[in-house]
Amino acid sequence: MIDRRSLLLAGGGFVSLAALGGCVARTPLSGGRDMTVVTFNIWHDAGDWAARLPLLVDALRRSDADVIALQEVLEDDARGLANQADTIAAMLDGYSVHFYSFDPPGAAKRYGNAILTRLPVLEETGRRLDPQSDYRTALRLRLSLTGRPVDVVVTHLASQSDAGAVRRRQIDDLLAWVPRDGTPLVVAGDFNAELADPELAPMAPPRFVSALPANAVTTTLNPARGHSERVIDHIYVERDRWRVIDVSRIGDMAADGEYPSDHFGVSATIRLV
Repeated sequence: MIDRRSLLLAGGGFVSLAALGGCVARTPLSGGRDMTVVTFNIWHDAGDWAARLPLLVDALRRSDADVIALQEVLEDDARGLANQADTIAAMLDGYSVHFYSFDPPGAAKRYGNAILTRLPVLEETGRRLDPQSDYRTALRLRLSLTGRPVDVVVTHLASQSDAGAVRRRQIDDLLAWVPRDGTPLVVAGDFNAELADPELAPMAPPRFVSALPANAVTTTLNPARGHSERVIDHIYVERDRWRVIDVSRIGDMAADGEYPSDHFGVSATIRLV
C-alpha cells in the first residue's frame, strides 16, 4: 500500500490526491466513514495455483481491506479444489465469505464472483445478468459501515473483444437491478473494458466516478502473462456519496518469477460524504 496521500502512477511516480478532484488526506477524524475496497481477478486455478495463492493472500493482507471483490473464483469437487474464496478468507482471518455463481448450489463445479468482508452484512443477493447465454453474474452485499448501510457489488463482464454491446447490456441490467433507495453504491470488478470504452458510459459521471483515474496506471492486466496493457479492472463509486481518499495498484510484484494472478488488483479507500 502506498502512502495515503499519494496515487501510484505508471512508471513508478506518485501524484497528490489533492490534485484529483478535491480528495484529501485520510485522517483519524473520519468517524468511521472510511472503507477500503479491493477488486482482484484471481485467474481461478490457472498456472501454478499453489505458488500463486500465498502471493495473492499477502497482497490482500497488505491492503487491509474491509471489502474484497474477487472474480474468477472456482470450486471443483472432481479435482479436489475447495472454493477459492473460502481458502483465501481462511488464510486472512476475520472475513465472511459470500459467493455467487451461474452454476446452481450443490453443483460439482461452480465458477463465479465472491465478496469477502469484515463488515456486518445486512443483506445478500445475486443476479444472473442478461444475456444469460454469457453466464455472467453480479453479487450485491448491503453492509453496515458503522451503522450506515452501503451497497457493494462485484461483477465480471463479457470478455470477448467484440462484445461491447453485450457488456453494455450487462451493465444496464445490473444498474436496473440494484436498489435505488439512496443507499451509497460501489461497483467493483473485471469489466473487460477501459474507462473510455462506450459500453462503460453508464458508469461515468454524473452518477459514477472511477476510483482509479484515467492514465493513473498503464495496465491492470499482467503483461508477464501474455496480456496487452489495458486497464479493465475498476472500482466505481457514486460521485455524490463517496470521496476517494487513496487508490493504488496491488499484487503487481513478482516473487521468484511468479505473480499472484494474470491481473493486478486495485485497492481504494473511500469515504462517505
